[in-house]
Amino acid sequence: MTEPFDTQTQHDQHGRYPESVTADDFRRNLAAIQARIDAACRRVSREPATVRLLPVSKTKPESSLRMAYAAGCRVLGENKVQEAYRKWEAMQDLTDLQWSIIGHLQTNKAKLVARFAAEFQALDSLRVAEALDRRLQIEGRSLDVFVQVNTSGEASKYGLAPEDVQGFIHALPAFSALRVRGLMTLAVFSGEAQRVRQCFVLLRTLRDQLRQSAPAGIELDELSMGMSGDFEIAIEEGATVVRVGQAIFGARALPDSHYWPGGTPAGQ
Repeated sequence: MTEPFDTQTQHDQHGRYPESVTADDFRRNLAAIQARIDAACRRVSREPATVRLLPVSKTKPESSLRMAYAAGCRVLGENKVQEAYRKWEAMQDLTDLQWSIIGHLQTNKAKLVARFAAEFQALDSLRVAEALDRRLQIEGRSLDVFVQVNTSGEASKYGLAPEDVQGFIHALPAFSALRVRGLMTLAVFSGEAQRVRQCFVLLRTLRDQLRQSAPAGIELDELSMGMSGDFEIAIEEGATVVRVGQAIFGARALPDSHYWPGGTPAGQ
C-alpha cells in the first residue's frame, strides 16, 4: 500500500503527558484529543461522529476517574478485570458510568465481567466466550464484544491469527448473550508509522472480507484500533473506536513498552 499521509506515531511521548489533576485538566485534554480526531477525520473525508473516543483509565486512582467523569466521560476502559471491578464497586453512585474491559480475560474472571461491564473488547477464545455467555445468562445481561485480532504477528500479543477469525466468528452465534460489534487490535509498538499503519490496514481489510459471510446477528461495524501514540493513523485507516489513556489522564508510572509486550520503543 502506498501511504497517503505522513502522519507519525507519538510513542516517544511517555513522560511528556502531565498528570491531569483537575476536571479542567481533563476538559482541556479531551478537547485537544477531539480536535485531533476531527482533523484526522477531515483528512479522509469522514464524519467525526463516526469515531468514538474511549478514555482508558487503567492504573489511575478513583479520584482521577471521578474528575474524568466530571469532565464528561461516561465510559471508561480498563485492562485488568479485578482493578476495574474494584473501581466499579467504589463508584456505583455514578449510575450512568459504564465500563469497557479492553485487556485479556481468563475464564475464571468471566463472572466479574458478566456482573458489571458494558463492553468487552478482547474476545479471542471460545472458552472465554462460553464462560462469559454462561455467566451473562445467570445475570440476565448481555454484553457487547469485539473479537481481538493479532495483526502484528508478535507471539507476545493476545488475539486470534487473522486466518483463524472467520471460523471463530461463525461459532459465536451459539452464545446468545454476546453481541458481536466488530474487531479490535493492538498495533506493533514502533516509531515507524508505516509498520503501525499496516496493522490497521490488515484489520480493516479482514473486517471487510468477513462482512460478506458473517452469520446473521453478527455485526462487524466497529473497528477498535489506535491508542495515544497512534490513534490518528488508526482513524485514517477506518477506526471507529480509539482507546486513549495517557493523553487524557497523564503519563503512567511505567513507559508504554511495559504495557505493550513485544514492542520496541520509538527511537530504539
